[in-house]
Amino acid sequence: MVRQTRKAKGLTLAELGTMTGYSGAQVSRYERGISPMTDVDVLRCFADALELPHQAFGLTPPAPRPDTRHGQPVAAISVFPRLPDPRVGTPGREDGEGPVRRRKLLVGLAATAAAPLLGSGDAQAEEALLGELLVTRLRDAMLGLGAATAAPSSPEALVTDFTRALADFDACRYASLAVRLPRLIRVGHALSTTSGDDTEQHALLAKSYLLATRMLVKMDEQQLGWMAADRARQLAESAGDVLAVAECARQLAVLARKAGWHDQALSIALSAADHPDLRGTGRAGAAVRGLLVQSASYTLARRGDRDGMRDLTDEAAAIAKELGGVTLLRDHGGGFSPLTVQLHRISAENHAGDPRAALDAARTISLKALPSVERRSRALGDIAVTYDRLGRRSDCVRTLLAAERCAPQETHARPATKALISSLLVSGPTSTELRGLAERSGVLA
Repeated sequence: MVRQTRKAKGLTLAELGTMTGYSGAQVSRYERGISPMTDVDVLRCFADALELPHQAFGLTPPAPRPDTRHGQPVAAISVFPRLPDPRVGTPGREDGEGPVRRRKLLVGLAATAAAPLLGSGDAQAEEALLGELLVTRLRDAMLGLGAATAAPSSPEALVTDFTRALADFDACRYASLAVRLPRLIRVGHALSTTSGDDTEQHALLAKSYLLATRMLVKMDEQQLGWMAADRARQLAESAGDVLAVAECARQLAVLARKAGWHDQALSIALSAADHPDLRGTGRAGAAVRGLLVQSASYTLARRGDRDGMRDLTDEAAAIAKELGGVTLLRDHGGGFSPLTVQLHRISAENHAGDPRAALDAARTISLKALPSVERRSRALGDIAVTYDRLGRRSDCVRTLLAAERCAPQETHARPATKALISSLLVSGPTSTELRGLAERSGVLA
């Protein structure tokens, strides 16, 4: 039924995978019966994506939820469905590339990251593995694996180290971040077990885990992302940091959306946006509320609800207009402003199926006005996707090259960018510039 409906709608395996949060290969396994479709949540996910009644899969219709806003449920979700099967394959990985060779490369890159001149750009081949290095080091730090790290001389030194890690993230200096961020997590745990007052340590450790979550989401590492986001939430609640708790909710909503749990993602984001505690935190709370509404809007875009997406985006824009100017947020370099809402429209319109509207939104943005290298790089990536969907291949490649000049480590390491480069290599004629970008990013035709 899934295969027949997908073909009738003219969807590819990859497109249905994007709609459900699975890889195209996993969708194929479901269709061929290699992976059994027995999980109720998986069945509901595919029924919603294919616009089939739940009864077609032998399921009862979903119960109506009385508490809604913008037609979407905002009641708290009591329990999450199980995590989906891990995605297989790594964009840009060469067939037959063995784990021993990759481990050697990671060891070499670790030495590069620890060198005095971080992010010098002298080893582009290793930059393609920066994402894996970051994920590996974060995983080990979160699980308490590896050698212990000496604590800084004072709590102030730890705060300074976090500020530098945040600056590394905003500047896309991932070689440096691969050293600082895991160290922050290790030291934060060590200090929280020895200090008398845990509140301050919990607050800083929560921020470190939030930064780790943002990085893991960027690297498409959902399982570790869930762990980091949940730890951040518990620590933020322990420290009584209302803004951090709300940001944790936003990251959990992002992860739920990536897993294909659109109802849960909407509920998490909109419930947090309407929480009374957040409304009592002044201008910063209003800005975080705007970011949560944006997150819900993006979920509706991924679900194909263009009108709902635009409705919520307009609500976020109204919050930004009321605030006026840029609202800088602690530990969130992009802040919130009418400009960041317009930046959000690019990716939201793309995923809602209107790349021309996305391009119109992009034309209103001055890249120089964006507050960080990371934000400019993401904007260029979204614009490249827009050109790709419009069939403007040369403009797509030109924009990707601009993104590389802006943030080479981000461009070379991020899986979503690697996937786009790989798609360009196999979908049409290539150029010297595209092949060079693919080589520098570790993507092989």
